[in-house]
Amino acid sequence: MASTGHDAIVVGSGPNGLAGAIILARAGLRVLVLEAMDTPGGAARSAELTLPGFIHDPGSAIHPMAAGSPFFRSLGLEQHGLEWVHPEIPLAHPLPDGKGVSLMGSVNATAEALGGDAGAYRRLMEPMVGRWEDLAGEILQPVPHYPAHPILLGRFGVRALWPAEMMMRHWFREEGARALFAGLAAHSFLPLSAPGSAAIGVVLGMMGHAVGWPFPRGGAQAITTALVGALRQAGGEIECNARVRSLADLPAARAVLLDVSPAQFIRLAGDRLPGGYRRALERFRHAPGVFKIDYALDGAAPWLDERCGRAGTVHVCGTAEEVIESERAVAQGRIPDRPFVLAAQQSLFDGTRAPAGKHTFWAYCHIPFGSIFDMTSRIEDQIERFAPGFRERVLARHVMGPGRLEEWNPNLAGGDISGGAMTLRGLVARPVLSGTPYRTPLPGVYLCSASTPPGGGVHGMCGFHAARVAVGEIFGGGG
Repeated sequence: MASTGHDAIVVGSGPNGLAGAIILARAGLRVLVLEAMDTPGGAARSAELTLPGFIHDPGSAIHPMAAGSPFFRSLGLEQHGLEWVHPEIPLAHPLPDGKGVSLMGSVNATAEALGGDAGAYRRLMEPMVGRWEDLAGEILQPVPHYPAHPILLGRFGVRALWPAEMMMRHWFREEGARALFAGLAAHSFLPLSAPGSAAIGVVLGMMGHAVGWPFPRGGAQAITTALVGALRQAGGEIECNARVRSLADLPAARAVLLDVSPAQFIRLAGDRLPGGYRRALERFRHAPGVFKIDYALDGAAPWLDERCGRAGTVHVCGTAEEVIESERAVAQGRIPDRPFVLAAQQSLFDGTRAPAGKHTFWAYCHIPFGSIFDMTSRIEDQIERFAPGFRERVLARHVMGPGRLEEWNPNLAGGDISGGAMTLRGLVARPVLSGTPYRTPLPGVYLCSASTPPGGGVHGMCGFHAARVAVGEIFGGGG
């Protein structure tokens, strides 16, 4: 590539790459984002995958992290067209006896439906929900860091370090609350017996009450469109269909941010990486993969529990024990017989997603990293348990296992949508053990993908932190 006269180059236009580019541009630097695909966004894109008029999100779909991201909130993305849609019920979790549970917008509304566990749920969630913004500023930082709110962070840590399985048995007595928390914790992609697996359950529960579990009107691409608008407003540029095969191909620039996985960084750097750092990247541990299906439906899913028909997200698995067994199987490299299925129903609340009277349906389950097993039947069997007749409403389906997901977005290596395992070690050594994990041994080159702290999710904070480091180290500013 020829010289472009830019101060900084960002490779990859996922939410983290765009966030980093915005920070650099706002520091007064000339910034160019290079994107290999014809559309920016990484895993935050939308497309007609099944039939004309059905708008699907091939990657991320429900966005509590984006709605609660301190950096995104500071950008005023609404002025660039982003509109959040808040379903009547953020999350429903049907149970085999037909008496499901729901995560409602308030702690009290959720607790009131949990019977004898109402008080325990309030004690778990209420102390921190009101201080979500302070807590978000702490947990969306590198680990470790100097906390601005040490007591609040410590209170969270006491809960977060528990294995989710132990925590649900300690806090809750009844199946409803246990199943609800198990489903939340399963977003960690960890076996629920693993230390720290409770963290994501607590965080997602709190976010449901503090900011909701919304999605953008029109599709996940709307988040990307708004971020690109903010970047251009700050003076940055983006070029699509610009695949980078080697760092040597990049235009001259003082700083380079890479929104790529560790394996991709190894390929881009070639023999320039020191042996020790390269071996550390090669040892980087991935999370399990996912098996994803997007559906075009001839009508809404026929749930037995009417609350599921009013929910944006549905956890489809059944009891807490079923969730535990499903995640245990995946962690052991086995294919779960009854997988934990995450489903989203955006078209129930967003008429732009499907033709009148029709609906989209988004679903995935966890599967061992890189597995080639076809989970279509097992996912649909699970949905049929709680929505009998679902298959009869399927007009078309678009299926992506780990291999196809990686082809669609190379950052999703082996179907890993988290950018790496969210174990305690995976949070501290991400991608390597370092006080400044974004910095690489190559002068002026920084990593800013979900494989850096604070990890997976559409929040942009990995790019935010990486760019601030680059601004401080290379350009002598405070970011």
